[in-house]
This record gives sequence, C-alpha cells and structure tokens, in this order.
Amino acid sequence: MEIGLTTFVETTPDVRTGKVISHAERLREVVEEIQLADEVGLDVYGVGEHHRKDYACSSPAVLLAAAATKTKNIKLTSAVTVLSSDDPVRVYQQFATLDAISNGRAEIMAGRGSFIESFPLFGYDLQDYDELFEEKLDLLLQIQKQEIIHWNGKHRPSINGRGVYPRPENEVPIWIASGGTPQSVARAGALGLPLCLAIIGGSPLQFAPLVKLYYRAAKEAGHDISKLKVASHSHGFVAETTEEAVEKFFPPTQYAMNVLGRERGWGPYTQATFDYARSLEGALYCGDVKTVADKIIFLRKNVGVTRFMLHCPVGSMAHEDVMRCIELLGKEVAPIVREEVAKWEAEGNGQIIV
Repeated sequence: MEIGLTTFVETTPDVRTGKVISHAERLREVVEEIQLADEVGLDVYGVGEHHRKDYACSSPAVLLAAAATKTKNIKLTSAVTVLSSDDPVRVYQQFATLDAISNGRAEIMAGRGSFIESFPLFGYDLQDYDELFEEKLDLLLQIQKQEIIHWNGKHRPSINGRGVYPRPENEVPIWIASGGTPQSVARAGALGLPLCLAIIGGSPLQFAPLVKLYYRAAKEAGHDISKLKVASHSHGFVAETTEEAVEKFFPPTQYAMNVLGRERGWGPYTQATFDYARSLEGALYCGDVKTVADKIIFLRKNVGVTRFMLHCPVGSMAHEDVMRCIELLGKEVAPIVREEVAKWEAEGNGQIIV
C-alpha cells in the first residue's frame, strides 16, 4: 500500500486575509513540501498541470525535477499531464530527463484534464477532446516501448523513423488518470496500465465495481493483474485533532470548490456537504491521525486501491499547516495503514477477484 500526496499548486486568495501569494513563492513552497514528504517516508508525490491564474504549475516535470535534486526515495509523478493538448514526444522527453535526474523515480500520469484552458491556449478544438487523448496516448505508449518511432496520426504530424531521446535506464511508468467512467477504466485495464481514480465526491464504495471492471478488462486482455496498481486521488488534511483539521481545512476548501462550482454549474459547497464527506464512507480524508488512517484502511479493504494520494491543500492554506499535515501523514498515518494492510493481507485477504 503506497501512500503519498498530490497538489495543484494553488494560488487562490487566503480566506482569512484575502492575500494571494505569487506563483513563484507557491512553487518554492511545493519543492519544500516534496522534500519533507521524502524525509518522512511517503512513497509518491504528484503535481497537476494547469494553465490558469489560480494554479501556479503549468510544467510539472520542471517542478518535479527541482524536487528531484533534494530528495532520495519518493516517486515523482504528474497528476495529471493533460496529454490531449500536449505533444507526447515532448512529454516523454521531459519525464525521461526527470527520470535520469531522480535516478529512476519519474512517473507520468496521463489524462484528458478536467480543466480545459490548455485546449484554446495551444490551438486544439474541444470537439476533438476524446480523439486527441486516444491518439496521443497511442503515440506516448509507442515511445515508451521503442526508441525509433514509426507513427501516423490525425492531430499530430507523422513520425517516420525518428528517435526520441533521452532514453531512460528503465521504462518510465505511464498511469491513466480517470474520473471514473467505465470506458476509461476498461481502456486502462485492456492496455495493462496502472489506473488512478479521482475519488473526490460521493462514496468511495461506488468505485469498487470500477476497480473490478479494470482488473477484468486487464485479465481478458492477457495481462498479469497481480502486477497492476490502482490509486485513489482524494481531498484531505491531517491535523493534531479533528476539530483543528476541520477548522483549518473547511474554509479554503469551501472557497475553492465554490469557485469551480460556479464555473461548472454545481450546487454550493456547504458545511453539511463537507461534514457528510468526512464520514467513514465519504470521500474526504480530513481529521486526526486515527480518523484518516481508518478511512484509508477502509478504502483499501472495500475498494481495492493499492496507492492512496492525499490531495492537500484544495484551496490556499498556510505553508506551515500543509507541512505539518505531510509530517503527520508520513510519520503517523502511513505506519498505521501499512501495518494494518500487511496484517490483513497476511490473513489471506486482498486477493484480486474478477
């Protein structure tokens, strides 16, 4: 059971003061956060790609490369790379470079992107949303497997016998990020790629059938399902007490979710919404060490994820609060989860049944 974090490198207003820190300051903070995550023994850190004012990172590979020079063990992944509006050649080159700098710790998490700002920015038509992703994923996977590329597509010029460099010493893992549509889950399984599910609303139990669908599609395609991984990307925050966690996490989360809600036509994000999501079967991992550990264990046993990634913060929070959350997650939550999951598996549980 791997445990880590993700961030979108948010630069929303501080709900207490109204202050907005600069993109540069927030980027430097994230390097410190990744460094701490490595020091406290977390397994993975993911950085999202965005192209809008309230998120500071448009180039995860560059930010992760900065962190690679200050870390030793933690895996470094995008979360996600918006592959539909990027060039698979450049994506692979950047992450192969990151892989070399980090001594083999780079991963790519490819997705369509739930934010669409990159499409008009780089001249893509949203009507081609699905087709772009399928075509570019095909090219990216070919580059992963082969040095010399022969490829034809509709939305990118063909490549006829050209090499893609640098080559990593070992294959850079490519994950598929999904919001939970059966089609994307089944595709990931059929391709034999690890899957990351954005479990940020409703009940995580609703994703259990999707995990089974993923493994079933992988098995039918002839893949060794024992080698596949499923991750959860979920909002949350760990503090000394649940009361402190709620007090510090709810206001910035409410602000950020309501901004997105107005853009996307969602209903208001209220205290009641937040409190429901904090329940055992909710999708929010906010509380003290025991509360968060218990929920991650519940997720592992009932949904089947093998990697849990806490997305923190959701809106802008004090850097010191995020750092303390990372410390608690690594030093206290993760050992509880790992011990319980190991014991549970030793008792003969956790086998993949499709």
